[in-house]
Amino acid sequence: MKSKSIIILLLIVAVLSGAAYFGVNGVEIGGVKYESAKNSIDLGLDLAGGVYVVLEANTDASGTELRQMMEETKAIISKRVDGLGVSEPNIAIEGDKRIRIELAGLSDPQEAIELIGKTALLQFVTPEGQVVITGKNVADTKVIFQKNDLGIEEPVVSLVLNEEGGSAFYQATSELSQKTETQDRIMYIVLDGEVISSPVVRDPIADGRPVISGNFQLEEANNLTTLIRAGALPVEMIELQTSVIGPTLGLEAYERSILAGAVALMLIFLFMIFVYRIPGLVASMALGVYVTIVVGVMIGINVKLTLPGIAGLVLSIGMAVDANVLIYERIREELHAGKTLRVSIDRGFKRALTSIMDANITTLIAGIVLYNFGIGPIKGFGVTLIIGIVASILTAVFFTKYVLILMANLTGGKNTKLYGA
Repeated sequence: MKSKSIIILLLIVAVLSGAAYFGVNGVEIGGVKYESAKNSIDLGLDLAGGVYVVLEANTDASGTELRQMMEETKAIISKRVDGLGVSEPNIAIEGDKRIRIELAGLSDPQEAIELIGKTALLQFVTPEGQVVITGKNVADTKVIFQKNDLGIEEPVVSLVLNEEGGSAFYQATSELSQKTETQDRIMYIVLDGEVISSPVVRDPIADGRPVISGNFQLEEANNLTTLIRAGALPVEMIELQTSVIGPTLGLEAYERSILAGAVALMLIFLFMIFVYRIPGLVASMALGVYVTIVVGVMIGINVKLTLPGIAGLVLSIGMAVDANVLIYERIREELHAGKTLRVSIDRGFKRALTSIMDANITTLIAGIVLYNFGIGPIKGFGVTLIIGIVASILTAVFFTKYVLILMANLTGGKNTKLYGA
């Protein structure tokens, strides 16, 4: 019996040690490099750096009309952000007229701000001021490369018009191509009231695939494509607040938070072992399992770690330690009452279970509320708190009891001082 308990205990220690090592250093398996846990966790805006913008709708609309307008605006902004390639953006409606956008890890925040807030009203206009087609007539768009008049390839924006737009565009280009004066054959391409290209129409365009050229850089052409594909905002959005967070500041806070967490865990380990002896050692192992579960889940479901999220993890660590303290105090009481170690462990867990579940479930409910109704950092705090609470229940109730029974089998349960009594 003892030899089996020793083998199981050694396996647990080996798994925990391996998880700790690979979590810190990463591992290469079959030629595939797996990053360390630190490098695998996605960081939020306050840690990775980036930008957050608060926009307000410039409109007198109200009620259902305003809500519909804001939902449509949010959807269009989301499409634009997707075009930027931003991972896990946070876009939320605040109040009646405001939209908050949080984008982490951007290399050029100011460019993102300009792209997000543009009204993006695209028009093709003739010299007489007649609007031929708008962005609503564009079915698809992409960046291609085309030779200019000097024979140099440059990026241009290729459009695919819908049936109505293609027909109108063919008619307009047919009329313009027959003009004798060059200035009368210009098709002005206007974005938000600004002419971005003014090509001269030489031949009718019948295939419904016009091209916008304007000496664009590749990034400019990509941004224009994103704006056209996402569509025009239904209302003018005014920039109320903008904050750009540098990655250096965020990463410094991240490094310090990791250091603070490591120091706190070591102090907790020492305190628990000093006060509770063997149960304290088991609690330290349980906290190791807790950290492994939490980090693994966060990496697995791509949770963005923020500073408030770290606070949520610290709080859940406190809950996990508190659960162990409740259990061990109940075990102590049973030992003082003259019960055997095995009976004391069983009764101690049963007596503490109600208090542990009540405390964790109420905190879990709070975390769910924060996640569902919060925004930005509050949501990050809620999600890490939820993960941490579930992990603390699993480790404190199941893992701790199992390992304590293993230790009782190994020590024989005669020396109760080893169990804090």
